[in-house]
Amino acid sequence: MIAASIDWQQFWTPIRLSVQVALLSSVVVVLLGIAAAWWMSRRSFKGKTLLETAFMLPLVLPPTVIGFLLLVILGRKSWFGQFIEWLFAAPVIFSWWSAVIASIVVAFPLVYQTMKVGFSSVDKDLEAASRSIGASEWQVFLYITLPLTYRSLVSAYILGFARGLGEFGATLMIAGNIPGKTQTIPTAIYVAVDAGDTAMAWAWTGSIIVISFIMLLLTGRRS
Repeated sequence: MIAASIDWQQFWTPIRLSVQVALLSSVVVVLLGIAAAWWMSRRSFKGKTLLETAFMLPLVLPPTVIGFLLLVILGRKSWFGQFIEWLFAAPVIFSWWSAVIASIVVAFPLVYQTMKVGFSSVDKDLEAASRSIGASEWQVFLYITLPLTYRSLVSAYILGFARGLGEFGATLMIAGNIPGKTQTIPTAIYVAVDAGDTAMAWAWTGSIIVISFIMLLLTGRRS
């Protein structure tokens, strides 16, 4: 039987790390996506199209390209990477934090676009009415705009979580595939297939299918 040939301790480690990375990255990317989408939906300026194109670029770039760019930016030869290493007394590359960063970058376009659509659907008259009775911009956003985009917010979070959970190329480039440290479910599947360990590959594949299906099902129900 397949179950008998599975090392269950080895099985759970990538799952635990993947969920940990996805949970943290999804929270960060939702906050960034909300801020960027709200600002972009309320502003008109020269270069807006170029900036928005840059926001959406990770959606179409190969993950390995994103991983390479992150490796250059965060690597020990860059001034930013050296600053991070000085600040935290350790390099960010080949740590689980680099997997979080990769997930944030690749998930951002999905979250941004979802929240932008949500903010665009808010009735501007309601926002104007709240301003007319003395509400500040922060109060308008917190008590009017954000509650009206609740469905978009939930969908954005679920999409961000699912995308971060399934990230492979960029994660492999900057986090590597260190068992127990940076090995996520997608990289574990890759290694298992390469080693001919079909049982473990199927087990991890089944786990990520189940998790992703549940998250997308929740997205559909919210829609």
